[in-house]
This record gives sequence, C-alpha cells and structure tokens, in this order.
Amino acid sequence: MVKIRLTRGGAKKRPFYQIVVTDMRKARDGGCIERLGFFNPCATGGESRLRVDRARAQHWLDQGAQPSERVAKLLKDAAKEAEAAIAA
Repeated sequence: MVKIRLTRGGAKKRPFYQIVVTDMRKARDGGCIERLGFFNPCATGGESRLRVDRARAQHWLDQGAQPSERVAKLLKDAAKEAEAAIAA
C-alpha cells in the first residue's frame, strides 16, 4: 500500500520534515517514490513553514494513497493557506 507521510531530516532538536509518497513497508527515512513538499515546524521570520505540491498530492490521493494523520492535517492547512492567498 502506498502512503503519504513525513520523513525526518534536520539537526538534533531542529526537525525538518519532507512530505513524501512511499511504500508503507519502507523505513521512515527510507527511499521514496516522490517528494511532494516540506514541513518546517521550527520556521521563524521569513522562512516558509509549509510547502506542498497540491496537484501531485491530489493525484496520489486519487490513485489510492493513504495520508498519515499529520499529513492529512497539513494538506488541509495548505488548502486553507491557498484559499487565503487567492482571497487577498
């Protein structure tokens, strides 16, 4: 089964996550099929906190990929940010 989930990167105490499509049997930081974006929970100043290729994410969801709980929330947040940017 294909999953959309986070892989951890960054330094100790400074996490940085990639949003990736991968086979659920792979290790957390193992190989991925496609990289969809990133999530930086420690973003400060002008740094971007979240960036997602929503079109590719929707493609994988249409193909049957299952998002993790956290990724589902991040995709929802990205959609809200995009709507706010369009409205502004």
